[in-house]
Amino acid sequence: MASIMASPADVRQRAKQAAGQGDSSSSTYTIAPAAIDDVGNGGGAPPPARSRFSQAMATTANLANLLPTGTVMAFQLLAPAFTNNGACDATTALLTRGLLAVLALSCLLASFTDSIRCPADGLVYYGLATPRGLWLLDYPPGSAPPPDTSRYRLTLIDAVHAALSVAVFGVVAARDKNVVSCFWPAPPKGTAEVLSIVPLGVGVMCSLLFVAFPTRRHGIGYPVVTNN
Repeated sequence: MASIMASPADVRQRAKQAAGQGDSSSSTYTIAPAAIDDVGNGGGAPPPARSRFSQAMATTANLANLLPTGTVMAFQLLAPAFTNNGACDATTALLTRGLLAVLALSCLLASFTDSIRCPADGLVYYGLATPRGLWLLDYPPGSAPPPDTSRYRLTLIDAVHAALSVAVFGVVAARDKNVVSCFWPAPPKGTAEVLSIVPLGVGVMCSLLFVAFPTRRHGIGYPVVTNN
């Protein structure tokens, strides 16, 4: 009886309160996703471009990615066995030096290789860069003439990248605990500091040079792109 006999003013006040609650709940439902979306994508602004130094620092953390995949895998697999887990004698030390020399040579030679996708059969062939073009190593001799490879000729940047690859491999080897324990089982304090600081500095410099002078080659041990 009290709600039936309410005055018109009370009825209008209750209606305004109900309308206000409905508007607030609906506004919370519609505005919140938009606000979340603005926060998630930064208001539609593109992310800031990374500087070359930041790219180099990110690359330094993954120096092994700059080397041929097979070389890195061979080093990680063979280094513990050749160094006897860091406890080298005269024989294992000599074998470890030979292993490092062979793997460094593979990094050097891989920098002068490249791959090409033949338009005739769609297969990828590998070759060695020469001053005249790409000398295909696995192209079938009885097949149609190979495509023009003059744009894959040897350049000065290839020699730079070959030297950088060898330097990066040296950094990776110098950061391996088995190799360090093999050649320097109990290094003095000065030698330990050099072994800790110099490889890091060389790695940063090599990463900066790799970023500043990128290569378009995708040789043996490197990923092959579709448009190469």
